[in-house]
Amino acid sequence: MFLTTDNKKTFKAIILLNEMINGTHKFQTVANGDDSVLEPLFIELMSKGYVTTSGMNYVVTAKGQEVFDTFMKRYTEYLKVYDIFSYVDLESGEFAFARYFDFDTDDAWIDFTNDERFDDLRIAVAIFKKIDPAEIVFMSYINENRFDTTSAGWQMDLISDNEWNAIEEICSTAIKPDEVGEDAMVDMIGQGSELMIKLLEEEQKENQNNNNNNGGGTIVEEETVTYYEPYYDPYYVSPVWLLPLFLW
Repeated sequence: MFLTTDNKKTFKAIILLNEMINGTHKFQTVANGDDSVLEPLFIELMSKGYVTTSGMNYVVTAKGQEVFDTFMKRYTEYLKVYDIFSYVDLESGEFAFARYFDFDTDDAWIDFTNDERFDDLRIAVAIFKKIDPAEIVFMSYINENRFDTTSAGWQMDLISDNEWNAIEEICSTAIKPDEVGEDAMVDMIGQGSELMIKLLEEEQKENQNNNNNNGGGTIVEEETVTYYEPYYDPYYVSPVWLLPLFLW
């Protein structure tokens, strides 16, 4: 089993903290309506010091904010480092992301990546690097807005087993490192890391050009690219993945 009871509580808590920090929903201490199914989780979060009360509402504590910040650092790395292994042609060694800047629309990119020759190797890479594969799938769900807190009844969706069973199924059926072989995994992760650095450099150049042309804009600083250079080592794992999140 990949998805433990603590995993589920952690991921549910991240969704709640995100809504409390970045959303508009107010969770009242006297829960009513759809929020009532979340009350046991809020009670546990409060007992551990991750949330507290302010008037009639639950609010995030400094301890809870620290946990959320750590998760967001991991999520940023997921998008930069691990998502690149979403579409890999194992026979040719081609990474779909090598052509990412060739497409002008999202639909064109989706059409390209839907080719059946591409395999999703994110789980294999996570297991190879001894990172929790369930967390990687959870992050992909967040990226796809699968936990939409603006939709009616999202609280019940969060508590029910449907999404969590689906995450377990993805982890169980995904390609594993032993199916690829250690040498091939090392080679593939090395290639993916080189491509990641190249894409970061291209993004930096594009942003700098836009900044020069428009007189403003966000620049991907050189330090950002340098930060990811240790990933040239296929066995490297950023220390941010070693930090504990919630202690249940």
